[in-house]
Amino acid sequence: MNRRDMFRGVGGGLMAAGLAGRAPAKAATRGGGPNIYEKIGVRPLINCKGTFTIISGSLTLPEVKEAMDEASRHYVHLDELMDAVGQRLAELTKAEWGIITAGCAAAATHATAACIAGNNPEKMQRLPTDLAGLKDEVVMPRQSRNVYDHAIRMLGVKMITPETREQFLTSFGPKTAMLAILGEALDHHPMQLEEMVQVAHQHGVPVFVDAAAERLTIPNVYLGKGVDMVAYSGGKCLRGPQCAGLLLGKKDLLQAAWSNSAPHHAFGRSLKVGKEEIMGMLAAVDMWTKRDHDAEWKQWERWLATFQEKLASLPGVTTQVHQPRGPSNYAPTLRISWDPEKLGANATEVQDALLAGNPRVILSGYGNALSIMPYMMMPGDDKIASERLYEVLKNPPRHEKPAVTPSNAALTGQWDVQIDFIRGEANHSLWLEEKNGKVVGQHRGEFLSGDVRGTREGNRVSLRSVHRYQGTALTYHFEGTLGENTMSGTVDLGEYGKTRFEAKQHWV
Repeated sequence: MNRRDMFRGVGGGLMAAGLAGRAPAKAATRGGGPNIYEKIGVRPLINCKGTFTIISGSLTLPEVKEAMDEASRHYVHLDELMDAVGQRLAELTKAEWGIITAGCAAAATHATAACIAGNNPEKMQRLPTDLAGLKDEVVMPRQSRNVYDHAIRMLGVKMITPETREQFLTSFGPKTAMLAILGEALDHHPMQLEEMVQVAHQHGVPVFVDAAAERLTIPNVYLGKGVDMVAYSGGKCLRGPQCAGLLLGKKDLLQAAWSNSAPHHAFGRSLKVGKEEIMGMLAAVDMWTKRDHDAEWKQWERWLATFQEKLASLPGVTTQVHQPRGPSNYAPTLRISWDPEKLGANATEVQDALLAGNPRVILSGYGNALSIMPYMMMPGDDKIASERLYEVLKNPPRHEKPAVTPSNAALTGQWDVQIDFIRGEANHSLWLEEKNGKVVGQHRGEFLSGDVRGTREGNRVSLRSVHRYQGTALTYHFEGTLGENTMSGTVDLGEYGKTRFEAKQHWV
């Protein structure tokens, strides 16, 4: 994934930073051997999926690399550095102030700490375990709740989650520290942003917006509507350091947020951002103001056209370009669909084949359709990835289904389940009811529970459940073999990996 070559002079003066190139996908070192990742057994990817942290976000701009390298060669006082960077960010973004954080999640944590404790050292030392007498509630509309709001909850606050306009209006009180909103969810809220901000400010409550994967707007669209703080990921659209974030807004709040961050001894001490990331992030914001975004968009469209032209000859395969619907991963996408009966493979099988091949390609897909997101692709990726996809669709993978043995064993009833984690184990329960091969029921964990849906074919059982907690959804996918009053197999925990389970029938 080394991308170094520069495109210059494209699209009437396209900024090189906007379309920084790289060596071919099977990137080699200067000596012609394996790259730094391949040397330790890790195979790089061509990213046709978008800005996702699990696949390392984006690739830093050449100017960012240069800034980080130069920054690493000097000692500086970090308070002096952030003060100067804050002023420069204000100039570049037209915001009142700015700070660099260790990612957007860290920005959310520091923003919350600033709203609770300001930069009062006595209050700061009490976070997150002793909030007595402090403002310890955060209002976050249900439509905004998401897996990333753990970064706010980690301060020990109580989340107030209104769902309607009426509930929102009565959510604020003397213990309210902050109103938190997910930018990309605003269209689903029962109130306009300006009205929510007005209500919060009437109660003296600051407003924070998480805009992690969104494009940075100058002047800022959120701050222009009265929001006090807005946070962005540094390693996504901006193509800065992957472990950096950007927090913009009111100077006093942001300077308090910095006080709650490393190198200061507060709750945020572990969320350290170094001088290299600070200067690399500043360079990324600087380049954002200079990049030719219109030329980038046209390049993305050309890359999608490469896929369309390559796949046009495949019978039963159709393609269609879609314009973005939301503010995150804002780019055109290409939907590729087919008849799974004719092709003989589904999207998951095609994705697996692309990841297993060489070069490896990662993209989104579900059912009988795939999606190409050009946002984080680099020059040359379109030709390599479209060729790989063409070969896989032309010769689709044929996975043999696990052998099914006829079984009269009863599935209906209560099951005592033991799940073995990498470290530790848990005892869960399944209440199942089977009818004509369809399974419904309930899955109870140690603390949470959720409905179960699945199928049973002979001695093969497949069950799925979702356990919701705050803004998070924990998923379980059981694949097991049914015996006489027993069941065993694997359980897929999503981002937490796969493990084994054993179950015994408690009653029928």
